[in-house]
Amino acid sequence: MSATSRRPSYAAVLQIPHARRTFATALLGRLSYGVVPLSVMLAVTRASGSYAVAGTVMALFGATVVFLAPARAALIDRYGPRRALMPLLLAYTLLLGLLTVAVWRPGTPAFVLGALTALAGACVPPLGPTMRAVWGRLAPDRALLQRAYSLDGVAEELLFVSGPLLVGVLVGFAAPAVGIVAGAVLMVAGTAGFVVSPAVRAVPPAGPSARRGSGAKRVLRRIGRPVVAAAGVGLGLGVLDLLVVVFAERHHHGGASVAWVLAALSAGSAVGGMLNGAVNWRVPARIRLALLTVCLGLALIGAGLATGLGTLALVMAVAGFFVSPAITTAYLIADESVAPEVRTQAGAWVNTAVNAGSTGGTALAGALAGQLPVGVCFAVTGTAVVLAALGMARGTAPERETVPAV
Repeated sequence: MSATSRRPSYAAVLQIPHARRTFATALLGRLSYGVVPLSVMLAVTRASGSYAVAGTVMALFGATVVFLAPARAALIDRYGPRRALMPLLLAYTLLLGLLTVAVWRPGTPAFVLGALTALAGACVPPLGPTMRAVWGRLAPDRALLQRAYSLDGVAEELLFVSGPLLVGVLVGFAAPAVGIVAGAVLMVAGTAGFVVSPAVRAVPPAGPSARRGSGAKRVLRRIGRPVVAAAGVGLGLGVLDLLVVVFAERHHHGGASVAWVLAALSAGSAVGGMLNGAVNWRVPARIRLALLTVCLGLALIGAGLATGLGTLALVMAVAGFFVSPAITTAYLIADESVAPEVRTQAGAWVNTAVNAGSTGGTALAGALAGQLPVGVCFAVTGTAVVLAALGMARGTAPERETVPAV
């Protein structure tokens, strides 16, 4: 066993040749993910004067971003990051530029805003899944890869928190459309730096072999377990976003209180993610994923017993403690369950499951909150997450199970 395997650390991850440069540029581009959506929503709201139009436009953007992610990842696998990312970047930047022009002055037809936004979402460069696939090449030691994925997940979560804060600063002295431009600049700078990294240049295109193994059903058959668990985690997160608001309103608290509760969730997730990556696990990854998802569900059930925002924030911190470890473990299982030439797609499917689950969770919360007490809504959500974990545990095993106990 190598020294890295005996005593891996986060410092060891960043000491891998080319890791710091590659990771930093990927994070710079991924910061755009937290900047563009809010900027687009604010800009479309101002241009159209309608929350309904803004909501529809953002729904189209979210749908193309989420559900076409595996297709974009398939391009990365087949043609390699360098050949696939640059055309996507060019199309994405051009569409954001056209959208900026369209929202700069009021009066642009809603269908034009919707079409430009949906097309932009379809072309978003998949830096997250691509970076995770590159981690698989940079860190062949599985314990070290676990730490790399944990570090990646925590960093990405922090980006999604800091992105809206950056937009808040920008709109304080400029039009929301400036935020769209800033997001495009971040993506251009990050993607351009990413593709010229030696670690990325060394990734060969899989070519026809990726095409043969890239069928959605074939990939999903191998990664069904982590996808189900990821969808359950996403469901819980989507429900929480709305139920926390409902809880605060029914306890006569303002929006600032909601922000603190959600911050507790993020903080718990960051701590859990870092600790998860630092532990040399002996429990098989698939069992660990089921346990983490069950614990998240139980924490959500416990949220139904909260008597005030202070108690709810504490429970949210506990729930968050299981979020990042569960998602990281899902990525690890997906990575190990497929051939190397479709790793980007496998990671994209997990990411899509989280986002799709979150979207469904928000819709579920909206339906439940108007009919049931908020405590019951939390309990129903937690039960659904637990059932997702049990469904994953009882699912059919993939054809090739290679996940080690790390």
